[in-house]
Amino acid sequence: MEWLYSLFIEHSALQAVVVLSLISAIGLGLGKIHICGISLGVTFVFFAGILAGHFGLSVDAQMLNYAESFGLIIFVYALGLQVGPGFFSSFRKGGVTLNMLALAVVLLGTLLTVICSYTTGVSLPNMVGILCGATTNTPALGAAQQTLKQMGMESSTPALGCAVAYPLGVIGIILAILSIRYIFKISFEKETEAAQNETEARAARATHVSLLVKNPSLFGKEISEIASLIEKKFVISRVLRVDKRIEVATPRTRLFEGDKLFVIAATQDLNAVIAFIGERLDMHRAEWEKIDDKLVSRRIMVTRSSINGKMLGQLHLRSGYGVNVTRVNRAGVDLVAEPGLELQVGDRVTIVGREEDLASVERVLGNSMRRLREPNLVPIFLGIALGILLGSIPFMFPGVPQPVKLGLAGGPLIIAILIGRFGPHYKLVTYTTMSANLMLREVGIALFLACVGLNAGEGFVDTVVNGGGYAWIGYGFIITFVPLLLIGIVARAVYKINYFTIMGLIAGSTTDPPALAYSNNVSGNDMPSVGYATVYPLTMFLRVLTAQLLVLFLA
Repeated sequence: MEWLYSLFIEHSALQAVVVLSLISAIGLGLGKIHICGISLGVTFVFFAGILAGHFGLSVDAQMLNYAESFGLIIFVYALGLQVGPGFFSSFRKGGVTLNMLALAVVLLGTLLTVICSYTTGVSLPNMVGILCGATTNTPALGAAQQTLKQMGMESSTPALGCAVAYPLGVIGIILAILSIRYIFKISFEKETEAAQNETEARAARATHVSLLVKNPSLFGKEISEIASLIEKKFVISRVLRVDKRIEVATPRTRLFEGDKLFVIAATQDLNAVIAFIGERLDMHRAEWEKIDDKLVSRRIMVTRSSINGKMLGQLHLRSGYGVNVTRVNRAGVDLVAEPGLELQVGDRVTIVGREEDLASVERVLGNSMRRLREPNLVPIFLGIALGILLGSIPFMFPGVPQPVKLGLAGGPLIIAILIGRFGPHYKLVTYTTMSANLMLREVGIALFLACVGLNAGEGFVDTVVNGGGYAWIGYGFIITFVPLLLIGIVARAVYKINYFTIMGLIAGSTTDPPALAYSNNVSGNDMPSVGYATVYPLTMFLRVLTAQLLVLFLA
């Protein structure tokens, strides 16, 4: 049995792989267990590592350090690639308000962390660990750990603080959601009705109408010329000719007497557009859909590298092929199909047109799944190298005795976001499938959490029982609950935000998937997911950097 003892106990590269793999497998398995509809997911790897460390299992220190750093880098880089395309667009429209509220949650939590540290005597590195657990953000813990190493203050106690505060952090987030519902006596039925009314109100700003062309001055003119004759907002989508032929309208389409048009117009301009073109027809949208049986809607994937970085308007799909581009889906997010939108490999473009026209567009865009199955690893390794380089650059700030570095978490995260957003400008294909990106993130975070948990496990029980760990649970709950409750009240009382969106805001400002799963289950709609996705990119970025800055400036 010596070989078995050697495999699990004696330090070696093989032993490190076996131990970390088993911890990850056990943690991931237990993380699938749901209690009251909530599961910890990959975070259970952290607690499996703590348990293994408590019972004396260990790995060579250098091996552990390498695996922890590599796992963190892989996770934050894949995360950055995922959120990069939507990072800057999340500030548009109503997203500004939600992101500012999420920013307030982060700042309040950070302020409470500093106050608790000075009033309770708990060291700031330990309190930062409590903050990471209270906000259920293990990438922030990794950033703090790396920063402490750079400062020569390496310690396992931040990981202990995170482990102690994490379970009640998950519960505190859900309690904040429930408290806001209780304070404002919110009815799900009324919130659903209000959300529907808001959607209808937005839709009312642009309405569709069927028109008959009767204005002699328009006969024989192209649509582009007609649009320039009247300063009103309208789009002609379909043209039904006198001989019952239906066409997708393009700027070069000519109108003739008796043509029937399907028009989308701004509500305030509708009467003027009707008077300008001719007369209104009692022809509903359903009738157009029946006539449109020769037109099909299809999602075509951009797989040609030559298209990467090109603006949608440069392809002239509408004027050249007679098709309409209705939307572009990127990394699960629908984007407005505007002419200035830059396409990326992996985008799913929804196009309406005739079968033969769509076949031509397919040849232009690629639509080859085989190309997407081939991994494009050059940007990943190049980005990781650039991220580590950026993270290693020292920045000097007045009053700070030691240079500030972004570290192994901040550097790769920033580079990944920038490459994900601006890579196509330089013909850099950054696409990875959703499943491949998720695989990279899950492997990276599982490896990191297994290492952190294993390293912290030896002193976990002693910290909880004799080192004030019980008090840490209380501090963590305050850091979790108070900012979420206050900002939730402001969101509802001041900005009148729908409760379902507030649920997503709260879950997103703590980057907490269990809270999002709970919100989706009880709401019965996708509004919490929309709120979560709106604030998630900025919040994750701020959580990682805030943990580092707290250690750098105040430790």
